[in-house]
Amino acid sequence: MARLHEHQAKAILAGAGIAIPRGRVARSPDEAARAADELGGKVVVKIQAFTTGRKAMGGVAFASNADEASAQAHRMLGMRVGQFPVTEVLVEEQMPPDREFFVSFTVDDKARAPLLLLAASGGSGIEERARSISRIACSVHEGPDRAALERFTDENGVSGTLKAEFVGTMGRLFDAAKKADARSLEVNPLGVVKGRLVALDGRATIDDYAVFRHPEFGIEIARELDHPPTELERIAYRVEQDDHRGTFFFAQMADKPAPGSRGLVGFHGAGGGGSMMAMDALVHEGYTNANFTDTSGNPSAAKVYRAARIILEQPGLCGYFGSGSGVASQEQFWSAYGLSKAFWELDLDIPAVIRLGGNTEDRAVAILQAAGAGLKARVEGYRKSDTPAFIAARFAELVLQSKAGPWKARKPRRPAFVGGAGAVRFPIVGGTLWLDKASWREHAPAIVAQSSGLLRDDRGTPALAVTPEELVKKDSELIACEVECRNMGIEGVFVELEIPGL
Repeated sequence: MARLHEHQAKAILAGAGIAIPRGRVARSPDEAARAADELGGKVVVKIQAFTTGRKAMGGVAFASNADEASAQAHRMLGMRVGQFPVTEVLVEEQMPPDREFFVSFTVDDKARAPLLLLAASGGSGIEERARSISRIACSVHEGPDRAALERFTDENGVSGTLKAEFVGTMGRLFDAAKKADARSLEVNPLGVVKGRLVALDGRATIDDYAVFRHPEFGIEIARELDHPPTELERIAYRVEQDDHRGTFFFAQMADKPAPGSRGLVGFHGAGGGGSMMAMDALVHEGYTNANFTDTSGNPSAAKVYRAARIILEQPGLCGYFGSGSGVASQEQFWSAYGLSKAFWELDLDIPAVIRLGGNTEDRAVAILQAAGAGLKARVEGYRKSDTPAFIAARFAELVLQSKAGPWKARKPRRPAFVGGAGAVRFPIVGGTLWLDKASWREHAPAIVAQSSGLLRDDRGTPALAVTPEELVKKDSELIACEVECRNMGIEGVFVELEIPGL
């Protein structure tokens, strides 16, 4: 589910004819002051963050004039919710309610039907008052059950014109959620202000699979994140959208170690459950996970390579840790090739511990060990019989032994022949295959042998053994050729892969 900020949820509500306070989004103290002036001085300033309990964390404050609004915005902007800074505040007119309700539209997965949740009191602490919530069934076509709504109003002292307005507002809320493809649309509180209903707060999540239908929301990543997407998350999402071989999920979690932590770790998992176990094992050893990454479902070597490059774009890491389910049916050697290529290009100098349990795990471990022999860093590969707890403890030992400082993101290195007159190039999906003519003349039989039948020797010149259209799709096989040749001491093959934005 893709989350929206409060001001976006309120725009959905207003579009359906539900009253909301007048307000402005501010990204600086000066903007907050101007908004307060426009709104008459007395305002409420609220951080825009994907979290509940904002008031308890100091993210909601009242101001009597523009100067106070500016001061509150200055305090709030940059405050951290989790590990990420607040970049926007909503400045709204103060509208003290005479009464509050809790209202939430949601989709009941068990019933496979929409549902309306209502409570006669709203505001903070609604989670603790869960027993007081009424569940109103909704028809996909007709909306909330009107008889049930009227029973709710009668039982809670809502009568007269307010009762009619309440029932009508619930219908408009349902219509708004349906039009927006919302998985949830919550108003807490829905206030009674001078005899009319006003949505004083709002939250919304949009169905991942419907995001493409709603460019007006500006959702960059159709996934549930607890923060606005970072630049690396945007880059990773584009990688996933451009290559559907397997899955790639990347979410940043921290940009610095937690207090008392032994260090920040770049995490690379394969399979949700096993990845969670591995992350817990790292935390048990006292480390902070910088990110969560999952490459599973038999990903291409190119996809794993790009994932590793993105992980290692995060500065301050003390090591790279990879561990997945241990029983994956995917061919693990492809992941090993992708990791090996990324580690070589970035001249890895922090410890890497990688558990590639599953099909072809022995071959995968051998590839990693061979690649690590040419690096400054210690790279160790492990199998499914090695538990996450064991390899996390081993990782801790290697970090303690390491003389490298915190990781510094860097540009990838390229062999000297790339782009030169002495090289032959062939286009492949998302990049270029480069072959060094001088190296080819000396090592053609070995390079051809590692090329999976894609290359041939044409009287001392590199040539294709397949059509150009076939070669374009063989990025993983060519990565394998590059890595195997380098492990043999041959530097005449290089696969240049694009990662837009990195």
